[in-house]
Amino acid sequence: MTGIPIGVFDSGVGGLTVLRALRSAMPAESFIYLGDTARLPYGTKSAETVVRYSLQCAAALIQRRVRCLVVACNTASASALDALRAHHPALPIIGVIEPGAQAAVAASVSQHIAVIATEGTIGGGAYQTAIHRLNPSARVTSRACSLFVSMAEEGWTEGPIAEAVARRYLDPIFQRNDAPDTLVLGCTHFPVLAAALRAVLPPQVSIVDSAATTAAAVLHQLHGASGAPGALGAVSWLATDGAARFARVGSTFLGETLAAEAVEIIDL
Repeated sequence: MTGIPIGVFDSGVGGLTVLRALRSAMPAESFIYLGDTARLPYGTKSAETVVRYSLQCAAALIQRRVRCLVVACNTASASALDALRAHHPALPIIGVIEPGAQAAVAASVSQHIAVIATEGTIGGGAYQTAIHRLNPSARVTSRACSLFVSMAEEGWTEGPIAEAVARRYLDPIFQRNDAPDTLVLGCTHFPVLAAALRAVLPPQVSIVDSAATTAAAVLHQLHGASGAPGALGAVSWLATDGAARFARVGSTFLGETLAAEAVEIIDL
């Protein structure tokens, strides 16, 4: 652990599931989280625009001195990771896709893996590419589950409604003889729906949470320095619009109450 924080950015609040996992894995570390709420969602933007926005987010965090950059956004990880690493070659930069793909390949016995994500992430094929890079013979079944994003932001994360929607999305994939044995949550919003997903999935299916796997990758990158037990590092909150909504919706993803007055609005 050092006094220099870890920078984390996302297009909005979904990346707070990654921050939550990071804080659990490295409780003594300090973090700066930036949600580019004025320009979300990134998933509907061109790759060139996502690269530009991501470079601007990174610059804002680096200006505040960070020792590692976590791209807590699937779209930005898919489109901008190479550009970010090229612009900042000395800075460790970790996205959410590679760790999730690695965990999925490691967890799957059959190497038939399902990926659920937003339409943009599924359409871009980033998880499919990352999984096949690790195991060219793996079979990947993908499904866009766009309603999950709205449900997560509304706080409808468990109970009959969440489970009914989950069944509608997942039954066509898992209620068949050649079903996958592993499910990748390929959107940072989806971990908050884990209980509803678990309730409708066959018990033998492994769930890979890309937030948790990203936290593990960051911990490994930083030489396993999880900090002193009992200590809790500080978090600075940045957003580009809507402090009140960022705090309200973000509290669901973070698992604790965020105060709007703690959120600094910045202009990129």
